[in-house]
Amino acid sequence: MSPSPPRRPQRRAASSRPASYDESLVDAELQAYLGDAPSRRIRRLRRLSAEERQRETETEALIALSLGFPIDELLPEERPLLPPAVADAPNDYIVVRNHILASWRADPAAPLPRARVLETVAATYDHLVAAAHGFLAREGHINFGVSAAFPAAPPPDAASPQGFAGASVLVVGAGLAGLAAARQLLRFGLRVLVLEGRARPGGRVYTMRLSKDKAAVELGGSVITGIHANPLGVLARQLGVPLHKVRDRCPLYYPDGRTVETRLDRTVDLVFNTLLDHATKVRESLGQAAERISLGEAIEKLRRLYHVATAEEERMLLDWHFANLEFSNAGCLSELSLAHWDQDDPYEMGGDHCFLAGGNSRLVHALCDGVPVLYEKTVKRIEHGLDEVSVTVEGGQVFQADMVLCTIPLGVLKSGSVVFDPELPEQKLGAIQRLGFGLLNKVAMVFPHVFWDEEIDTFGCLKKDSSKRGEFFLFYSYHTVSGGAVLIALVAGEAALEFEKVDPVVALHRVLGILRGIYGPKGVTVPDPIQSVCTRWGSDPLCSGSYSHIRVGSSGADYDILAESINERVFFAGEATNRAYPATMHGALLSGLREASKILRASECRADSDQKKYSLQKSLRPPNGALEDLFMEPDLAFGRFSFVFSSVTPDDQEATGLARISLDKQICLSRVMSQRKIKRIRALQFRKLILTPPICFSGLTCGGLLASPYTQTLTG
Repeated sequence: MSPSPPRRPQRRAASSRPASYDESLVDAELQAYLGDAPSRRIRRLRRLSAEERQRETETEALIALSLGFPIDELLPEERPLLPPAVADAPNDYIVVRNHILASWRADPAAPLPRARVLETVAATYDHLVAAAHGFLAREGHINFGVSAAFPAAPPPDAASPQGFAGASVLVVGAGLAGLAAARQLLRFGLRVLVLEGRARPGGRVYTMRLSKDKAAVELGGSVITGIHANPLGVLARQLGVPLHKVRDRCPLYYPDGRTVETRLDRTVDLVFNTLLDHATKVRESLGQAAERISLGEAIEKLRRLYHVATAEEERMLLDWHFANLEFSNAGCLSELSLAHWDQDDPYEMGGDHCFLAGGNSRLVHALCDGVPVLYEKTVKRIEHGLDEVSVTVEGGQVFQADMVLCTIPLGVLKSGSVVFDPELPEQKLGAIQRLGFGLLNKVAMVFPHVFWDEEIDTFGCLKKDSSKRGEFFLFYSYHTVSGGAVLIALVAGEAALEFEKVDPVVALHRVLGILRGIYGPKGVTVPDPIQSVCTRWGSDPLCSGSYSHIRVGSSGADYDILAESINERVFFAGEATNRAYPATMHGALLSGLREASKILRASECRADSDQKKYSLQKSLRPPNGALEDLFMEPDLAFGRFSFVFSSVTPDDQEATGLARISLDKQICLSRVMSQRKIKRIRALQFRKLILTPPICFSGLTCGGLLASPYTQTLTG
């Protein structure tokens, strides 16, 4: 997975801001851009003037906004989790919530306990602190991460889990989504095991070490896109790892080495953005008909209609912008949906794009710390029932648990190499088929020295052949963060598909030809690389591609469908389940935190249900062996079955009662079951019965138990 740059990248002149990015300065910078915010409603237990309190509230609201929270509204997923009285009048709650977010952001390396928040908020609002802190902590908005203060285990002062201490979860995949979820679940007190098909963690985030200097090269996800709300930035701060701002200046070169003139660059950049604007107007005018049209088709018709970029140099430059757009979406423009290709733009995270010093695998390995992972366990089959799940890996080994979290890449789901039993719902299968899963490939090279401009982090190259516009169109320089003279050439669009078939030696020869064509005329000698590596993400059976996009016929709703769980037993995470942040590293990580919260809620609900059944069973258990008296006048009897219903809710189909099964004059079995199941048994009373092997039932063991088409009803 390789995070994308902004949809419409503006290659501005180098700014005066330092290249070394310090996230601790973000909040100070945000204050310079304060806008309207809700008025102060809660008086803190500090001596502040009215103006200072107002200013503080506005600052905290803006910080919450930068983290993806509305300034004066609840998140859609927030409302149903709050007490009704709070959700119906949320103004005071929102101020408290924003205060908690800003407080933890000030020092994300340390936990923010509820008690510390209570010290800064008037006692009148203690219940709001409890609600807001509980929501933010469980949903992974605060108190998460990889610092020593957040080990992959319950906090020492945490209360013992109630009822769900025995809940177990299998996590399929040790990428960012799987590791984030596993780490969070362990902190919640659940039992977790991660199954990873590769011999390493990270999935599509892979930092390889090349040459004797062990230079770090990113073969997968590379750029942290937008630092303000990015959880990856939080992890970097917790680890004390510096971030390097990707500098804005990105010179473009013709194949003969000439630099694209600034005037022409700005002109074509304007044309490109104007075409996208007109494409937006076209889809608005077409309505539902836009669902059947690709972005590429619309743009090409508009280009011809307005007769723009007709000169060769203009066309080459416009092709470069198209290639960059295909890179952003891991798909050809001819595949992207005109109606929905940019549906995630409103959620784009603010702030600079950054490289992580030493590579993104530093975050991966930090997430792994303390998490039980079994490597080289390629999952082939996932069976799920009402009571448990079974996961079979290559070689036949079977793992069982209460629940399973699948972080399987969309490309693998499309391939059908993992079998689900029962099969996935039709709606989910449809979403898997409709969404696109494209390619981005790379050639990573370590050179003896830096021969390019050290004051830039990116540069591009134009192509004469439009069909090859995405081949080595953009170069990333990692010399500032990798520990070596590293260049990475990107291959996007149609060229990325063809690249899968190209011999690595031939690919390297082409890249060096481009570099020597650029720098040779400038009198710069381009040496042979010390070491190089080519990616083949499309041919990798454990991902079958790079990242997702919205293809013609699909929409953002398909991301939501992929995220839906099945019977609260099978859960799904990964970038292709995150509607707001697809195709990004942070989108994958956030989806893992999201599912950890869902799994916790499911565990608690199941534990609560089991506790209620246990309580009813105890209340129905007659003392001193008085079962005979209880069943003298049963509420319902047929064949060998007798039933006594609860008198509390006799008409409730889910209400439970005591069932008695008479096997012979000496052996009778008793069990609590719902009236719905009792009716199913009665409907099947004339079916032929057979005997099964010995089985433990309601604490008793008998030599045989009635079984037939309703055996599952009895034992389930």
